[in-house]
Amino acid sequence: MQSLRKCPHCGETIDMSLFPAVSFAKNDKVKDFLLSVVVPVYNEFETINTIVDAIQAVDINKELILVDDFSRDGTREKLIEIEKAFVNVKVFYHTINRGKGAALRTGFKHVSGDIVVIQDADLEYNPNEYYKLVYPIITGHADVVYGSRFIGETHRVLFFWHSVANKLLTLMSNMFTDLNLTDMETCYKVFRKSVIDGIEIKSNRFGFEPEFTAKVAKQKWRIYEVPIQYYGRDYSEGKKIGWRDGLNAIWCVLRFNLFK
Repeated sequence: MQSLRKCPHCGETIDMSLFPAVSFAKNDKVKDFLLSVVVPVYNEFETINTIVDAIQAVDINKELILVDDFSRDGTREKLIEIEKAFVNVKVFYHTINRGKGAALRTGFKHVSGDIVVIQDADLEYNPNEYYKLVYPIITGHADVVYGSRFIGETHRVLFFWHSVANKLLTLMSNMFTDLNLTDMETCYKVFRKSVIDGIEIKSNRFGFEPEFTAKVAKQKWRIYEVPIQYYGRDYSEGKKIGWRDGLNAIWCVLRFNLFK
């Protein structure tokens, strides 16, 4: 892949070096399934074209399901053009802002693939890692795979207290689920379609992460973790999660592990 590439639907030049290739030997089984990429989108005008092109560049049979959570920065207009440009893209629009969990619920309703991956619309996570993430599933070892930011891959150095909060929330979740995850809050959660078909997601915002983890643990699905690269952004670059979401995550850990 060339470092600079012209976007097919907007004509602007995109620096694809933001997504360096991951060293991973592709397995023939990668060709034998459909991957559903579910992307919740909210005010990502600066990044939406780049992330869609990066996803499309991954050599896996896939569909893209983009759910706009009532963006008001021009993202919606770009999504209209994206849907026109690609036959494997479906876009759905919320009429009010409801949160990441609600956007994922909408996206999951329209999944037709064998395996589902959650992809944020910013540039923090590298779609080239789909090969690595699906591998434990397609080889029959896992039903769910988490991409961990904390077990040895490249990552941007950013917020100390965010890192502490993530690790504490993961520890708290692990105490209830009896799992040994290192990164419960990661965006990259990949799973067989049958997994999400058997789960009712109730959280509207970032409580999705502890809720999903609690429910897959209760269902006894086989869970793997793989290391991923992470290119975190700060608040000036559009990061949205805050301390209130951390408090809500604590409540969600308690709620979905102790109750239904």
